[in-house]
Amino acid sequence: MRIYGRNPVLEAAREGRVRKVYLARGVEPKLVRQVERLGVPIVWTSRIELAQMVGTTRHQGIVAEVDRFEAADLEAAFALAESRRAPLLLVLVDGVTDPRNFGAIIRSAEALGAHGVMAESRRSAPVSPVVVKASAGAALRLPIIRVTNLPREIEALKSRGVWVYGLAGEAKTPIAEAEFQGPSALVVGSEGKGLRRLVRERCDALFSIPLFGKTPSLNVAVALGIALYQAALSRGRAGV
Repeated sequence: MRIYGRNPVLEAAREGRVRKVYLARGVEPKLVRQVERLGVPIVWTSRIELAQMVGTTRHQGIVAEVDRFEAADLEAAFALAESRRAPLLLVLVDGVTDPRNFGAIIRSAEALGAHGVMAESRRSAPVSPVVVKASAGAALRLPIIRVTNLPREIEALKSRGVWVYGLAGEAKTPIAEAEFQGPSALVVGSEGKGLRRLVRERCDALFSIPLFGKTPSLNVAVALGIALYQAALSRGRAGV
C-alpha cells in the first residue's frame, strides 16, 4: 500500500512500517533530513509522478510504500490497555463510510487515549491511503478491528464487563454524566443517520453533547473527541 503526506509517512517510518520513500525533487531540506535520519531508502521523482502514484496532488511531496494494512483482533486492544495499566477504552464505529471522517475518528481515538477502533467491514470505510492521511498516521499505530456484525460484538464486549455507551444527539443525558472508570466503549454513528436501531438497543446507555448555538449537530470526529476528553476527565487523566 502507498501512503502520502508528511505526518503519515514519517510516523509510519518511525514505526518501522515503510519499505521505501518517494520524494519530489525540490522538497525542503528539513523533510529530506527527517527521512534520512530514519534510515529509509529514498527514491527521487517528480511531483507529477507522485500524484499519479496516489491519485491526488495533496501528497506534500512525499509518498511511501508500506506493508499492506492488516486488521487487528480485539485482544490487541485489551493488551494495549493492559500495557498502559488502564481500563479498556474502545471506539466503535457504526456506518461511517467517508474515509476522511473515518481517518479523523481514528486520529481522535489515538490522540485521546483509546486502545482501539472497531468497525464493520461492510459498513465503514476501508483503511486506505486517504484514511491514513486523515488520521495523521494514527491508523498505523492503533489497533483497527474489523468485524462482521457490530451488534453481536457489542454483546460480546458486555459479557466481558465492558460498558457500552452510544453517542446520540437526541439522548437526554449529557456525556458529562457518563462513568468511564471501568472498561468502556463509545459508539458513534454515521453522519445523518446516527446509530442503527440494533446498535442503539444494545448500548447500556445513550449520551448526548449539549449544543448552545444554532448549528444542529457536530461532525462525528469532533463529537467523538469531546466524548473521549470527557472519558479522560472521568478517569482523572486530563490534567485538571
